[in-house]
Amino acid sequence: MKFELTAKDSASSARCGKIYTDHGVIDTPIFMPVGTLGTVKAVYHRDLKEDIKAQIILGNTYHLYLRPGTEILKKAGGLHKFSSWEGPILTDSGGYQVFSLSEQRKLTNEGCTFRSHIDGSKHLFSPEGVVDIQRIIGADIIMALDECPPGDSTHAYAKKSLKLTQGWLERGCEHFDSTEPLYGYSQAFFPIVQGCVYPDLRREAAEHAVSLGREGYAIGGLSVGEPTEQMYEMLEVVTPILPENKPRYLMGVGTPANILEGIARGVDMFDCVMPTRNARNGMLFTSEGIINIRNKKWADDFSPIDPNGISFVDLTYTKAYLRHLFISQEILGAQIASEHNLAFYLWLVREAAKHIKEGDYTIWKNVMVKKLETKL
Repeated sequence: MKFELTAKDSASSARCGKIYTDHGVIDTPIFMPVGTLGTVKAVYHRDLKEDIKAQIILGNTYHLYLRPGTEILKKAGGLHKFSSWEGPILTDSGGYQVFSLSEQRKLTNEGCTFRSHIDGSKHLFSPEGVVDIQRIIGADIIMALDECPPGDSTHAYAKKSLKLTQGWLERGCEHFDSTEPLYGYSQAFFPIVQGCVYPDLRREAAEHAVSLGREGYAIGGLSVGEPTEQMYEMLEVVTPILPENKPRYLMGVGTPANILEGIARGVDMFDCVMPTRNARNGMLFTSEGIINIRNKKWADDFSPIDPNGISFVDLTYTKAYLRHLFISQEILGAQIASEHNLAFYLWLVREAAKHIKEGDYTIWKNVMVKKLETKL
């Protein structure tokens, strides 16, 4: 994997680049639709590629390990072939599930012992084992095992957690470098910078990760309960430490406004379940603000979903029709809404790239953020 920086904004840390993988080129800044179980919920791969214009999608190590399991994935030749997705794939290591399954897991230097949410069976994720699982999944970009401490963790807990994550990272790097990809194409290994909301721990984590000389770097443990301003402050601490010639990935973030603010602080890659999860509940993101399509005010609104008529999905779908689908509990409603939100997110990062190249990103961003947070 290679990264090429192609443009920089003079008034912020925003930048554009290209990530070269064996499954294709990714233009940054980029939003990556989340396909936890090998599928972006309610969306065809054809639509992801042609209408939404997704360049890379995510899978999740924890979930894919449990179902369908590594034996099936290996027989299929990896997740690309199993799911018929030809573009790049990134996999999370399962570290966030370690965080979210706090009642069902135990952390030691060896790794994380947890019980399956499916059948209660007991499993161990070690730094080496997680690398092996992601080798079998075959993602182009794989993550190191980490612990994600809650946003309200004490400094003492966050420091202890970081020490555990750093030990796991060193073992994961060593194991990654001593093993080979299984399917004839290369894989990249990203450390995850943790440290909660404490600048000293974030600096320590970033410097330690950089010392290992990897192909790119992820920033984890944000948007997990801490105030939004603290998230931005942590990005301002971390991104200047990370190499300029490597991609920076902010994990699990977030709202459209979060993404534009993250770009302004030097982040290149984003993912979040929000566009599809919120879509299934009737929340639509548009270029003028947020729509709750279930509201009665849209019942006789025959205009396109986006107020500016931007063609995220087929313009023949109106607000009134989409509201009817939701009120009638028709599955097509969730599908249209999901495709719209994902297409909007991808449009937003393309617009960001355009304004970075034109040199007016900060001015455009400040106007857009106000619109994006407005409820219509």
